[in-house]
Amino acid sequence: MRTDFDFPKKELLGPVVFRPDFNSFESININQAWSLFFTAGQEDKALGPNAELGKFLTYLLIAIALAGSLWTTVFSNLA
Repeated sequence: MRTDFDFPKKELLGPVVFRPDFNSFESININQAWSLFFTAGQEDKALGPNAELGKFLTYLLIAIALAGSLWTTVFSNLA
């Protein structure tokens, strides 16, 4: 059986955050952060180059947190 896979570096099989070229204390964009979260640190480009999906997920998380705190504040006196 012939394969076309050639992994010259052993770092390619590990998580992205532990690779030497990634861990140089550079800032990452919002899509890279969400991609790392959803893939458990395995891939930083899973959501693509557009930042719109990352912004949507961030604003959705903020909206859920605000709605939950508002719900708790409004309905805590009824019980």
